[in-house]
Amino acid sequence: MSTTFVGRTTELNLLRKRMERVTRTGSAAAVALRGRRQVGKSRLVQEFCDRAGVPYVYFTATKGASPVEGVQEFLAELRASSLPAERDLIPEVGVGVTWPDAFRVLASVLPASPCVVVLDELPWLAEQDSVFDGALQTAWDRLLAQRPVLLLLLGSDLHMMERLTAYDRPFYGRADSLVLGPLNPAEVADALGLGPAEAIDAHLVSGGLPGILRAWPHGTPALPFIEAECADPASPLFGVPEAALMAEFPAPDQARRVLEAIGSGDRTHGAIAATAGSQAGALPSGVLSPILRRLTDEKRVLAVDSPLSVKPGKPALYRVADTNLRWYLAALRTAQEQSRRGRPEAAFRIVERRWASWRGRAVEPMIRESLQLAAGAGELPWPEVEHVGGWWNRQFSPEVDLIGADRSPVAGRIHFAGSVKWLASPFDRHDLTSLQQGASQVPGFELTESGLVVVSLGGIGDGVDPGDPGLVWGPGDVMEAWRG
Repeated sequence: MSTTFVGRTTELNLLRKRMERVTRTGSAAAVALRGRRQVGKSRLVQEFCDRAGVPYVYFTATKGASPVEGVQEFLAELRASSLPAERDLIPEVGVGVTWPDAFRVLASVLPASPCVVVLDELPWLAEQDSVFDGALQTAWDRLLAQRPVLLLLLGSDLHMMERLTAYDRPFYGRADSLVLGPLNPAEVADALGLGPAEAIDAHLVSGGLPGILRAWPHGTPALPFIEAECADPASPLFGVPEAALMAEFPAPDQARRVLEAIGSGDRTHGAIAATAGSQAGALPSGVLSPILRRLTDEKRVLAVDSPLSVKPGKPALYRVADTNLRWYLAALRTAQEQSRRGRPEAAFRIVERRWASWRGRAVEPMIRESLQLAAGAGELPWPEVEHVGGWWNRQFSPEVDLIGADRSPVAGRIHFAGSVKWLASPFDRHDLTSLQQGASQVPGFELTESGLVVVSLGGIGDGVDPGDPGLVWGPGDVMEAWRG
């Protein structure tokens, strides 16, 4: 991947809009920017600061530092920045200086013209000093709010960043919240110079994380890239998901065992309980259910899918939300062990054996989101579609990959049912028959009114006709949905 900054047009425009508001009104604005590690928060904000053309200070907290050390580092960064007109107002030594003192120093050296103040890894500051949140709120209300400053607060701990602006916290109502996700498939395609099918593979492998894409040679498809990286056990391909796993789950506790069970392919509550259990048996529901809620709602490391139809359905299915971490748990971690032993060929054989089946399942959420985007843009034959999911019964026979509906989790009307075949072979008549039979069992699917959707990597075979209304998509159509 080139060092040229790629994508993030929407996010840069949002930050630019707030900078323009600061310039126009002469009053401050604050943005709390959160996103998982390696998603590119710091790179985005640095790019914005470089483009803004105004003085700024960029302070990054150090994990584990004491409050005194944190204040000293902040003052040193402030002194070295382009912000202060009078550096002699900044004390050389911060011993005895608290965060309220540091914010008063900051306010004393702010220029009269617009500027930017960045506090990166904010949750670490809150961990170090229990009064930091209150000090920040007081400084904002009394010293900064009426000054032309854009305050950017960054953090990777999603739950703590959400808590920063929660109604019962000191900074409530003072900052806009912005969530930074991974690069989307179209941005990955542009960054790596890949065609639609190869870019989709690259997005699944990398999770759209710039920390991995920076190591990805331009124009290289996914499997050749992985094969080359198998000779380097310290590659970001392994290191980024490994670091994310260790940061969120430093000890191999029950939560980590649950995550690993899901990453290895278990999807239902019962299967997860059995795999994550111990010699004494499966995890009890009273233990597993709170863990799943925490991993889904607080950690955001899991996603949960429920069958979509006009009737409530079960069971819910769990998956690792980030495809890079999902791929790491499914194959890359085992491959890395072989790589560390100096066996890159054996490492890549593991990848090759697991690739096709893993990719076929992992691509489905991306395709659902692509169809939902296209529906929202009015590019599908069904303008009333607002949600795209899947459907299954308790026996998983059948399991329908795609369901387009007017609402979720219980639909008022089913507009289409569809199938995803992400293999080199075309979608043939046998596949179409299976789709028709499966769709007929979906509550709310009407053969004379609902349509069929085919999404195929290898195209469609002779005589395959999804009917009217119907839709056939290939990799180019999936990618085009993200171009809008």
